[in-house]
Amino acid sequence: MRSGQFGRFRLAAGAVVLTAVTVVAGTGASAFSSPSAPAETGASSTEARLLPTAREIRAQFDSWNHDLVSGDVNKVVRHYAHDAVLLPTLSNKVRTTHEGIKDYFVEFMAKKPTGKILETHVVLQSDHSAVDAGVYRFTFGDGTFTDARFTFVYEKRHGHWMIINHHSSKMPQG
Repeated sequence: MRSGQFGRFRLAAGAVVLTAVTVVAGTGASAFSSPSAPAETGASSTEARLLPTAREIRAQFDSWNHDLVSGDVNKVVRHYAHDAVLLPTLSNKVRTTHEGIKDYFVEFMAKKPTGKILETHVVLQSDHSAVDAGVYRFTFGDGTFTDARFTFVYEKRHGHWMIINHHSSKMPQG
């Protein structure tokens, strides 16, 4: 583990959750929860307005998936911060550099995957930090598919949402 990674993740995991949105794909159902008053969280109404929307965070996956389908591995890798950690779906190797992330996606993208979110839970932590977790399905060019759990941790850096941590693992039961 590189210096500072664990501390950053602990901070994100321990941050006050200001807003949470849950969407179950295909049902159109969603649940929205937020603090009943800014005073309860210590946030002012001005700070609350700075939060990204769940739609903005969900759009990050759509952009990532679009680049995945494009076949251009460099476009996919650009979504990851320089210090990102990838725990990939179809590999036991943890990737902590752009070179390692690219290496994984070269093999993964050769299978011609298309991702689709089946269930998503967006947690807006601050104006520059959010988590999207749930279940997605990758359908491959040969018609096979893999369902997996995912967690994307995003951080806004220099005006752009970047993936700082991406965990994806096959569902434990078929």
